[in-house]
Amino acid sequence: MIDNYNIFFQFIDLFLPCGFAEIDKSNPVLQKIEEMTESDNQFFFIADLIKLKILFTSRQSINLLGIDPHDVDPGVFFTVTHPEDLIRHNIARTKLFNLGQQLYIENEGKAILSTNFRFKNTQEVYRNIMVQCYLFFSNVPYKTVFLLQVMTDISWFKKIKHGFHYYIGNDLSCFRYPDEKLLLQGIVFSNREFIIIKLLAEGLSSAQIATQLFLSIHTIYTHRRNILKKTKKASTNELILELKARGMI
Repeated sequence: MIDNYNIFFQFIDLFLPCGFAEIDKSNPVLQKIEEMTESDNQFFFIADLIKLKILFTSRQSINLLGIDPHDVDPGVFFTVTHPEDLIRHNIARTKLFNLGQQLYIENEGKAILSTNFRFKNTQEVYRNIMVQCYLFFSNVPYKTVFLLQVMTDISWFKKIKHGFHYYIGNDLSCFRYPDEKLLLQGIVFSNREFIIIKLLAEGLSSAQIATQLFLSIHTIYTHRRNILKKTKKASTNELILELKARGMI
């Protein structure tokens, strides 16, 4: 784990016994988090995923998304999501709740889900925001699954032109400040790859795509292999179906 995210685990250890209900805003750990997230253009919140209740939100939510910390609730993010990202946002939210229910039923465990969406800020401008969700089961102070969610402005990262970051698993090394290696995990395509995917979705063959793009058919085959390797899909048809379901093509 990157050192600066260790402080989130300090926050959890400190306030878990009270169920995050009695958080002292003058606490040095929280103050350090507020300073760090302000510097890194982030904010975070902690929620009870089973009760669907947000327990605490850091003050940077107002600067990043124009949402007062007291107004943050499980549904408010849909109001600032880019219309083209709403389908994928809903899919990710469903997966998040399913993960939480699985941990609750198993009475143990932790999980990470992270991706990025375009959210509207206070200037009515859509910014690329990384959403990192850390879920963990707890019997303290009562049985539930808590969610610590960190949201980071990654508009500085220009390599995500077509596609999005996506990770789901329990590798805690993936819960860190977003760097290039982390952001390129998932379904992220180059301009050329995305054009080829769209042409395949339109029903063109590799030979027809090669002719249209003035490339050799061997180059098209190479791109198709790289696309499947990148997305860990068995076929381009499987990928196209997923991208259509997510509203990307």
